[in-house]
Amino acid sequence: MTGSPVKGRKRAAWTLVALAPICAEMTFGALPLSMIWVLPLLVPMYGAGVLLIREAVRRAGGGWPSLLVLALVYELAEDGIGLQALTSPTLYQAAEWGPRVLGLNTAYWESQIGYHAVFSVMIPIMLTDLIHPAHRDRPYLRRGGLIGVGAVAVLGVAMLRLFIPPTVDPGYQAPLPALAAFALACVVLSVIALKVLPGRTPPPPAGTRAPKPVVVGLMGAFATVVFLGLLIPIIPPPAGGRGWWALGPMALAAALAVVAGLLLHRWSASGWTDAHRIWLAGGALVGHTLFGSAVMATTTFDRVGLIVLAVVTALLLALLGRRVANRLVPLG
Repeated sequence: MTGSPVKGRKRAAWTLVALAPICAEMTFGALPLSMIWVLPLLVPMYGAGVLLIREAVRRAGGGWPSLLVLALVYELAEDGIGLQALTSPTLYQAAEWGPRVLGLNTAYWESQIGYHAVFSVMIPIMLTDLIHPAHRDRPYLRRGGLIGVGAVAVLGVAMLRLFIPPTVDPGYQAPLPALAAFALACVVLSVIALKVLPGRTPPPPAGTRAPKPVVVGLMGAFATVVFLGLLIPIIPPPAGGRGWWALGPMALAAALAVVAGLLLHRWSASGWTDAHRIWLAGGALVGHTLFGSAVMATTTFDRVGLIVLAVVTALLLALLGRRVANRLVPLG
């Protein structure tokens, strides 16, 4: 033993708190590298929020489906209630990405559901499980810690509202009915994730074996780049926005996400290992960082910096892969 179980759980919790904003913001370019000093301000929302999701699901006995549903809750809290980008007609020019339906920026919403589910929630949790495997299936926090993390996550949403929109979207306030609908949706989805889904996830079909890890990694990179490319405008939208014609790319992106999810579910039936998880995370992370370098970055410094981050990410995951492989080598 190299440390007490309590210390191990705390290290795992802090690892997740750090990985969430790094995976979601820093390595994508949504937060320019030239503004990296802002990253600690995102920890209450990203770090505490994702840790709260992970703890709630572990206590409820849920799995990845529950995490996926709570990722939608996370996205609604951030973009619907905090930033209020789901309804803003001006923030991020999101209203021009596709049709506005009932006052909602639909293409932007779809992109953020997929993005936050994968890069804010799923991948940080998966990487933390790989780094701290002894605590993979158990909560990190006691009840008091869970309450504290929940309070910090709520504070994080409030901080988003107080500090970001007044600068980038001054004067906008989402309609109260929309905010009430988002809050109600968060409650209903949380009940589904924590009370309905645990124990009801269908097993993967028998007779299907996972392909080689490199295939999983390439699929992760391909799905990431194509999904983001279909939804996030690579060039400025035309005057008046992309409008209803964006429904085609939106449908393709949704179909791609469903197919990728079904493939991963089938592949997990047999032969699915930590090596597959590392390649999957690596493919998705490197793919989204290179996409960010090409599309999100606005300066040479940020563009080159993201390429460097993609290389560093690949190297660090290679080291993690070696560490995981060494665990499997019998002693003596």
